[in-house]
Amino acid sequence: MSLKKAAILSVLLSMTQFSAHAQDTTKAPGTGPNPFSDCGIGAALFSETKWAAVTSNVIWDVGTTAVTSATASPQTCNGKQVAAATLINDTYEKLVEETARGDGEHLTSLLNILECGEARQGLAIEATRSAMGALVADPGYATQDRTQKAARFYEAVDSAVSKSCSA
Repeated sequence: MSLKKAAILSVLLSMTQFSAHAQDTTKAPGTGPNPFSDCGIGAALFSETKWAAVTSNVIWDVGTTAVTSATASPQTCNGKQVAAATLINDTYEKLVEETARGDGEHLTSLLNILECGEARQGLAIEATRSAMGALVADPGYATQDRTQKAARFYEAVDSAVSKSCSA
């Protein structure tokens, strides 16, 4: 699927999900999270700087992930995902080093935040290592800035935890 088709599909899906959420009469209009500043990778990386969160979300994927998060599952706009993304942003270099090595206190803390049990952390680490290996091998990786790399790391570890740590 082309990038353009994927973006259009994502926007349409977001609109459908937003319509379903908007029909919920138990919530007053405007009481949910602001998708561009309170959700998505941008909000996770820049929780205290709203303009940076908005900019990051728009640059990353035109804000579709943030909008989808806000409409389909507003609870993901805070909590463990934000704590995990903040840890990744604050300790990115250490996390990459520990991921390459296969262990470390920052990596263990991240997996604990994401509620990955100790018995399954090894699987999540291996899946993250594999995903990061593929990302680092991509020729465009070297030209990405630190924030873009941290966002890609977040995606890799989030996917690894979803696959490895769910019972």
